[in-house]
Amino acid sequence: MSDPAAALSPPAPARPNPLRTLIARPEFGPLVLLVAMLVAFTAINPAFLSLTNIGNALTFTVELGLIALAMTLLMTSGEFDLSVGSVFGFTPVVMWTLFNTGTLSLPLAFLVALLIALAIGFTSGQFVTRLSIPSFLVTLGMLLVVRGSALWLTDGFPQRTWNAGDQWLARVLVGNLCLGGTGPTCTGGLRIYMSLIWFILLALLFHYILTRTRFGNWIQATGGNPGAARARGVRTGQVKVVLFMLSAAMAGLAGIISSIRVSAANPNSGQGYELEVIAMVVIGGTALMGGRGTIIGTVLGVLILRLMRNGIVMIGVPGLAYNIFIGAIILGMMALHSALERRHNAGV
Repeated sequence: MSDPAAALSPPAPARPNPLRTLIARPEFGPLVLLVAMLVAFTAINPAFLSLTNIGNALTFTVELGLIALAMTLLMTSGEFDLSVGSVFGFTPVVMWTLFNTGTLSLPLAFLVALLIALAIGFTSGQFVTRLSIPSFLVTLGMLLVVRGSALWLTDGFPQRTWNAGDQWLARVLVGNLCLGGTGPTCTGGLRIYMSLIWFILLALLFHYILTRTRFGNWIQATGGNPGAARARGVRTGQVKVVLFMLSAAMAGLAGIISSIRVSAANPNSGQGYELEVIAMVVIGGTALMGGRGTIIGTVLGVLILRLMRNGIVMIGVPGLAYNIFIGAIILGMMALHSALERRHNAGV
């Protein structure tokens, strides 16, 4: 005979399907796209996965990746920053001008330049939070102010950086290690720059902040439901100001690393980077309107766009077609994220 008590008890909740849970994650789509891209490029040109090419691709990847990490947190809070490209070009100009004129030593010039970048981010944050001006308009104006300042400071000419070759700061930021290669160009091996190490460490730190700390909860609450966040005591304005400052500082750091690597601080460098960085973050699965962000997805988005630029050249596609591929990827990933989110919300 059946147990009457068992018949009246509610059914046990169904166990979540691990595969369905994986597919619903925002990082799933970018991961599939990255793997498919690597397979396709390698099938067409096996040299794509050579150690030399991987080292070269990663060298350029991390500079925009540093900006994208901070942009992920900012966009999760519901804002974004169009001035990062200008800060990328302006910060190294300030540092090398102070150093080349003998005004400051390189470490002090580095600190002053980053403090100026922080001040730029603080100013943008104050305009957004105190005056309630949309971040699109504020940072668009800041883009023009900062770019114009860089051009005025240098008369449009790049600042030399080659005098810093023996400086310890340059080695800490952009020193390199050759694995398995020979000669000064690391022929046949993998050249790893310190900037890649910094990118990995900061990605781990930002992932921890966003997913494991109270401040990370504040960021997501600020972007998801600012009214409810304020009702619970979250100072949403201060959160956004801090993130604007972080975004500017990371853009400045990336610009300084780039200037050391290419031995020039060009006031025009970084043009268009702001849109490419936002594309990296959105492709990775961070919600454009805020409330949901993923550092893992952003790392995948960074790899997708930068390896795409490298791969289309290696398979013989004209470099001028790069924007076509990027636009198609953005549209496709947005459609995929939207479909996965609808299925997840419907419980399918």
